[in-house]
Amino acid sequence: MRLTDYLREQCVSFQTILHAPAFSPAQRARILRIDPRHIVHAVLLDGPMGMFVHVLPATHQPDLDALARVWGAPVRVARKDEAAAVFRDCSWGVVSAFGNLYGLWTLIDRTIDSNGWVILEADTPVDSILLDALEYERLSGAFGVSCARPIEGGCPDGRARA
Repeated sequence: MRLTDYLREQCVSFQTILHAPAFSPAQRARILRIDPRHIVHAVLLDGPMGMFVHVLPATHQPDLDALARVWGAPVRVARKDEAAAVFRDCSWGVVSAFGNLYGLWTLIDRTIDSNGWVILEADTPVDSILLDALEYERLSGAFGVSCARPIEGGCPDGRARA
């Protein structure tokens, strides 16, 4: 299911933003000229109960030790081929911030400002969705956690997700 179709079915207000290809949250922030704290990215992780999605701002990365404490066992970043197998209807490398649409737990990091808006990757590297942060949290069924750590020196230039 395309993300925009899901959002329309849920009758929520959102904006689709088409842009040059962005293969990382940092690139998306630069291309859109948006504060990277408003750009969220999803990371596919594998833990003791299987795969799950962790959503956090572009300025942060998952703290695997903190996540392991939450889950009670080690957690690792999923490989790109694992992500492609889960998110088959998305472009290669895209990890949906709506893990619930794929039968996955979704964790939203509390470093995301829930009183504002967020921009998240849609189904391809050339489209993004602008959405109210509280609406995102509600529609994704995400659980709030504090398991992110700032990226030294700000946003990475490389791929920040699986």
